[in-house]
Amino acid sequence: MGWDALGQWGDDATRIEPLTGGVANEVWRVRVDGRLAVGRLGTRSDADLAWETELVQHLDREGLSVPVPIPTTDGRLFAEGLVVMSWVEGGPPETEADWRRVAATLRKLHQLTEDWPQRPGWRSSTELLHAETGTKVDLGAMPREGVARCRAAWSRLSGRPTCVVHGDSNNPGNVRVTPDRVALIDWDEAHVDVPDLDLVLPHNAAGLDDDAYDVAAQASAAWEAAVCWDDEYAIRRLAEVRPV
Repeated sequence: MGWDALGQWGDDATRIEPLTGGVANEVWRVRVDGRLAVGRLGTRSDADLAWETELVQHLDREGLSVPVPIPTTDGRLFAEGLVVMSWVEGGPPETEADWRRVAATLRKLHQLTEDWPQRPGWRSSTELLHAETGTKVDLGAMPREGVARCRAAWSRLSGRPTCVVHGDSNNPGNVRVTPDRVALIDWDEAHVDVPDLDLVLPHNAAGLDDDAYDVAAQASAAWEAAVCWDDEYAIRRLAEVRPV
């Protein structure tokens, strides 16, 4: 178990150094078959990892730049909670023009996944209007007044179409920009939800009008509060959600 599973990618597969940014998982730069890659070790179920690896393969086939899973020597896309993915070059978005390119990439993601099934065990923000739990979300652990505020924010999304959302797209560390492409990495928080949650970007790069931005920003803050509860970041995000 653990990182011993890396041997299933070949006798020469090795860890090089840990990468920052992982909270729920251990993420390392690795070398597999002589090339750089990323290994991510966590506690996701096989069904969860199958959903994620199938998604990124689909996006890759459709021309989106994403890290794709590297199979084990016997052809599996993950093993014992470990996924090994291709290394993606580039740096974080820095300018307003960079973020506009990110917004365009996210809209392509949303268009390509309009009928995608929900990630196993997850619930969308609007499903949490009537449910208490879904993967890392446990509304029962939050203050009831906070839950009411989150649900009031999510209710403004009711009835809208859903698709796959990246789930952490406003984090510069999850984007790799080069002059000729934008890549989205770290799909650990991806799930099916209302696309507005992905479009609260620096500089309002998605070009939302004032009302649409307010709806999206409130719903996004509520989501991040619920999914991270109750660390310091979640408490700060909940404070951004207006009282009912």
